[in-house]
Amino acid sequence: MDSRSPAIFVGDTLGLDFLNSVATPVDVPIDWIDDGEGLLRWLEQAGLVPRETLAAMRKQALPGGLDKVAHQARSLREWFRTFVNSHRGKPLASEALNDLEPLNRLLERDEGFSRIVTRKPGEDRELCLQPMRKWRSPESLLLPIGEALGRFVCTEDFSDVKACEGHACTLMFVDHTRGRRRRWCSMAMCGNRSKQAAHRHRLKQS
Repeated sequence: MDSRSPAIFVGDTLGLDFLNSVATPVDVPIDWIDDGEGLLRWLEQAGLVPRETLAAMRKQALPGGLDKVAHQARSLREWFRTFVNSHRGKPLASEALNDLEPLNRLLERDEGFSRIVTRKPGEDRELCLQPMRKWRSPESLLLPIGEALGRFVCTEDFSDVKACEGHACTLMFVDHTRGRRRRWCSMAMCGNRSKQAAHRHRLKQS
């Protein structure tokens, strides 16, 4: 597995999936947004930017422009990781608003608008109002990430934000399970490895 492999989406919210865009799923750390092309691939897999917009960015960006934005995205990611780690495990209080100022400054750069479009076949009404965005520069690719982080902050209970208990695993998730008993990023990865390690331990003990 490397940065060209499909990214991991196990956070149950895009805000944490963004943090999980750098991870150690096996033994070696992988950063899916290690450069500009990696950022475009991750945005497409996350469904945050239309494919045609990403294609246009590839053609129009100046040399090194997308790599610069990827660097900004990584800086945003690590700032937000610090915020999440300092607040997870308890409800997010209004006092946290001051800590979110960097995110609000990013969201203020948005040039969003709405447009009347036709609905998909089978829906009740023919027309609907659809949010749109002007993609004026590569830096605008950070805006849907900022929105995802903002939705996460405002809609999820930080009491349910957890880090995977797997050895050396850095993935995070929101525990939406009944009883809030989720321990692993996924059973296919860390859950099974933990079971296998426990089985080997029992065999040694016997």
